[in-house]
Amino acid sequence: MSEKISKKLLTRSFVKTALRRFLALFAIVGLIYVITALIYTTKTIFKVKMNYAVVLERFGGNREAVTKIGWHVRLPYFTRIEQEVSLMNQRLFLSGSIEPMRIISKENVALWTSAVLTYRIRDLRIWAIENLDPMSLLQGDYDGIVKDILQAHKVNELVSSREKIKEEIFKALKSRPINQGGPTLEQKYGIEVVSFVLKETRFGDKLIEATEEKKRRELIAEADNYAADQEASRIRKLYAAYLESIQALQKTLGRPDGSTDAVLFHFLTQQKWATAYEKNQEGRHTIVIQNTQGNPGITLPLPSEPSPVSKGNHKNQE
Repeated sequence: MSEKISKKLLTRSFVKTALRRFLALFAIVGLIYVITALIYTTKTIFKVKMNYAVVLERFGGNREAVTKIGWHVRLPYFTRIEQEVSLMNQRLFLSGSIEPMRIISKENVALWTSAVLTYRIRDLRIWAIENLDPMSLLQGDYDGIVKDILQAHKVNELVSSREKIKEEIFKALKSRPINQGGPTLEQKYGIEVVSFVLKETRFGDKLIEATEEKKRRELIAEADNYAADQEASRIRKLYAAYLESIQALQKTLGRPDGSTDAVLFHFLTQQKWATAYEKNQEGRHTIVIQNTQGNPGITLPLPSEPSPVSKGNHKNQE
């Protein structure tokens, strides 16, 4: 009986010991996890990735850039991670948006344009330490240079000479001072301008409608002029053929002394009136009267109706 009781006590003691050890191990693991999470959250241990840099602010106010790839340790409360900077190629859109922006050309015509600048940070000291909020500053200077150049050109140049204007803006972004005697964009921000692309340049909707209406009117006017030229050419050909026929008729029937010219002229005039009568005959037959002393009428007089007396005599005869 005593042996059974001792076995039970030993079993209970073993279970309690194992349980205590498990709880202690769990508490240690949890504590380690909490400490690790706190370290990660506060970035006491931080990592510098390839083509990235971290700017640290020391307790005394000094700032330095950490560029060595790998894990680094900093003192909490005495240092602060100010920013993480990418050293790879970066994009900067005109006016900070991918959507086209409205500009006014030299001729006060509204256009919509979009562009993108590709740049790379070369000097972290200038970019992150000498400039406060460098992205906003760079955006403002970039927009100003591009707008100045675009608004100095006429509408037809902005649309038809895009390649030339794009190269002009790229050279200005690379080497033109922001202000007279001042630094260039690359010198001010410690960057390298890699490329510039003028993505879109188009008219406003109202100007497009006006241009299309103008083109439509020009096409109509051109068609009218073409039709008028064709008609004039046809009339000239008809006149030449008519003159040639008259000359041939005069040569064939005329006399050397010209005594038959008047007769031919009256004959042709008579044929003209006969043609006009043909076109307005209204059911009547064409009658050509050989009369060289005058011009016959276009229409013939209607036959007169018999008088009432003659009508009565005709009935009596019946």
